[in-house]
Amino acid sequence: MYRYIVRRVLISVPLLIGISLITFGVINMAPGGPIGISSDLNPKATAEYRERLKAYYGLDRPIYVRYGQWLGRMAVLDFGDSFSPDGRKVWDKIRERIPVTLSINLLSMATIFLIAVPIGIYSAVRKGSLFDRIATVTVFTGFAVPTFWLALLLMILFGVHLGWLPISGLVSLEHDSLPLAGRVADRAKHLVLPIFLAGFGGLAGISRYMRSNMLEVIRQDYVATARAKGLPERKVVFRHAMRNALLPVITILGLSVPDLLGGSVIFETIFAIPGMGQLFYQGVMSRDYPLIMGILTIGAFLTLLGNILADVGYALADPRINTGRTG
Repeated sequence: MYRYIVRRVLISVPLLIGISLITFGVINMAPGGPIGISSDLNPKATAEYRERLKAYYGLDRPIYVRYGQWLGRMAVLDFGDSFSPDGRKVWDKIRERIPVTLSINLLSMATIFLIAVPIGIYSAVRKGSLFDRIATVTVFTGFAVPTFWLALLLMILFGVHLGWLPISGLVSLEHDSLPLAGRVADRAKHLVLPIFLAGFGGLAGISRYMRSNMLEVIRQDYVATARAKGLPERKVVFRHAMRNALLPVITILGLSVPDLLGGSVIFETIFAIPGMGQLFYQGVMSRDYPLIMGILTIGAFLTLLGNILADVGYALADPRINTGRTG
């Protein structure tokens, strides 16, 4: 088991370096640049002024030199200084925002797993029932509805017309004056819509994967044998069928981490949540290269970490991986 985990971690190191190389090249070859914002719209900006700006930001050096310097700093979590007017360290900015994004995404993944798996199991066991048909319609709706459009509808319904839920930020203005229970309830209300939107698409997909896997597993001979021995149906479903049906779902759940992180840009911008997604959007709009690269690297690391955790979960669910006979 430990060798399996160590092998996955060692494989992730060159993958992370390769991802950083590709993203660094793509970002630096994109049209425009950080000096364009301060010089293109300035009629008094001369060629000498632009060259001084390039030297100030270090953009006058060859791209491979800049990448080597950036890679060396990245090893110690030093992503350089932001090109924004405040000139703060990129890592300081990310460190302030990353707990918010991680909390929302972890809660979304937990919600997806705790709701989608039972729905998929029940739909498979009760194939063709009214519940199965309703779940199927809901799933296809979840795949088809754009996230930003659904967010606007929910904000209008629950925030404007009904007034049940807040539609921006993480806390209310009077948050600090509330008692402990009130502060917890206030933060929970602010997180309901973002967590729901972050997990809605994944909830639809995972429930369908779980249903199809369960339908395949419950047709296997060992399940029929377990039933023939007189085991209770609950034990047959949850002890014999569900464990094998979970294997592909665990992998897919790990691979859904990039979608959740990418979706953070949408719902954090819509709900004005001070997370990494909103910070990334601001960095792109201001062409802040160090900030963009720092967030992309952290996102790649979290994606690889999610895949490693999925591999660990796969190994726990499949004892053959623990003994090294597969994987």
